Amino acid sequence: MGLQRLLHLVFTRWSTANLSGRMAFWGLAIVLLYAAIALLTPLLIQLGVLSDPNAGLDSPIYASPSLHHWCGTDRLGRDVCVRTLAGSGVALQVVLIALLLALAIGVPLGMVSGYLGGWVDRTLVLLMDTLYTLPVLLLSVVLAFLLGRGLPNAAAALCVVYIPQYFRVVRNQTAQVKAELFVEAARSLGAGPLWILRRYLLRNVITSVPVLLTLNAADAVLVLGGLGFLGLGLPETIPEWGGDLQQALTAVPTGIWWTALYPGLAMFVLVLGLSFLGEGLESWLSAQPERSD
Repeated sequence: MGLQRLLHLVFTRWSTANLSGRMAFWGLAIVLLYAAIALLTPLLIQLGVLSDPNAGLDSPIYASPSLHHWCGTDRLGRDVCVRTLAGSGVALQVVLIALLLALAIGVPLGMVSGYLGGWVDRTLVLLMDTLYTLPVLLLSVVLAFLLGRGLPNAAAALCVVYIPQYFRVVRNQTAQVKAELFVEAARSLGAGPLWILRRYLLRNVITSVPVLLTLNAADAVLVLGGLGFLGLGLPETIPEWGGDLQQALTAVPTGIWWTALYPGLAMFVLVLGLSFLGEGLESWLSAQPERSD
């Protein structure tokens, strides 16, 4: 009887939950699943449960999906399933490093620009607007070409691309908040700029960053895949979805569909989960009533 009541309560609350809550729930579930895969895959490879994603000498090339190779093998005999699973960790690692660096650079610059104003604000706005007007993929391609292939270089290219977005959002919010009466009161009492930025402005402008971070992560996964597809991302020895799709380009027309299906599907589901999480968080935050205190 207790179990029936619990199931009825869960079903009732789930059926009455709004769309944003459901999107955030499923998005978070997908992201956590990919995070678990990213953490467990290297451990399973070390334990011998999964094969090395670069080892293919003992396997037939372009083997179709079977019990031995669930997702088949590629042109070098490498297990497509293992490379797809290992690609989850690579994608999350590169995207996380890039966005955290962009966050650490863009947020302070935006706060300083919005608070100080004057020539500092004009200079930073001109620089960031110039970067922002360039297409994301085009700018990342140019940066990746200049920096070369490699995991740190790919993260650096993505970092530069997303700095202007954090700068613009934080700068606009800082300019609005600094005109509030509590900021003027603190300034009149002798509070310095650093203290005001840390004590009052940071906690007021940081609320929109999680949503932007999640949506940028979805976009960054696609950009990283695009770099790999163009041959500008990571070396072939590192399992990465875009690079695997580029290698499968000539095989798919001959009927070897599995080399492209599983990396592409993994990328699609992760982007979908991050988009759901970001949109759900944005809708939920916008629906929250403003606090009067």
